[in-house]
Amino acid sequence: MDRSRHVVSVSLGSSRGDHRFETEILGQRFIIERIGTNGDYQLFCRRLRELDGKVDAIGLGGINLALVAGGRRYYIRDAVRAIRGMRTPVVDGLGIKESWERHVILHILPSEVGLTLRGRRVLLVASVDRYGMAEAFTQAGADVIFGDLMFGLGIPIRLRGLTTIKVLAAILLPILTRGPFTWLYPTGKKQEQIVPKYGPVYRWAEILAGDFHLIQKHMPDDLSGKTILTNTVTAADVEALRQRRAALLVTVTPEMGGRSFGTNVLEAVLVALSGRRPEELRPADYLEWMRRAGLRPRIERFAPAGAQG
Repeated sequence: MDRSRHVVSVSLGSSRGDHRFETEILGQRFIIERIGTNGDYQLFCRRLRELDGKVDAIGLGGINLALVAGGRRYYIRDAVRAIRGMRTPVVDGLGIKESWERHVILHILPSEVGLTLRGRRVLLVASVDRYGMAEAFTQAGADVIFGDLMFGLGIPIRLRGLTTIKVLAAILLPILTRGPFTWLYPTGKKQEQIVPKYGPVYRWAEILAGDFHLIQKHMPDDLSGKTILTNTVTAADVEALRQRRAALLVTVTPEMGGRSFGTNVLEAVLVALSGRRPEELRPADYLEWMRRAGLRPRIERFAPAGAQG
């Protein structure tokens, strides 16, 4: 067998979620790691440089290379600066978000989970982080609230409609992406803090979707009957959802050693598996590699409160 492929996600998030997992995919041995830097941007940059040229692919966690709305990408200055000049392929999960996440919503949820989305009430915590998800829910006929202003900027305004998102993105993102990424997303220890807020929106939603750090940022103690569509959950996160009486958890990334990694990790694995540069891979290529590798979403139904076994 050839040498192991080594994929590492370097994250601005908390080191509490660090994880290492070894597996075999299509006969190839993989070492998959996640390293958190607790919101320390300088340490984050150093870890990236230390790994450059020594691993097969690198994922960026806790930060995106770009935010997306309506086919336009708004590159984040801090992320671009961090990877400038690197030789190893670096990905942020966007390839998975624009391909596999769409596929999960439009095909796997209705056919394998039995979840019909037409008319369902969905809270998508951030659409510019997952514009493919926003488009898929809209295409499926769901009733969607986009939480970008609430969960990103703390402004209690519910957004509806992709046109609204595109217009606001064109106004705000050229400014926000040039500032510290902490303006847009919790990093380090802030990812572990839960401050209940926006209770009426959580109660309204049947499905909570998007980045788990944003979902949990303001989640209430009661999530009875809710479906959670997300990724990047640890065993402790799953238990927190169970205690809050959520009904169903679907992570678009598979479970690996007790946790679900972020989309950046899954994209890095597929880049390493394909042997191609990220810019050479189209959405259809990611779907084909997912099919070949037999990688599937994690689907976990929680027992009703008080039920046993």
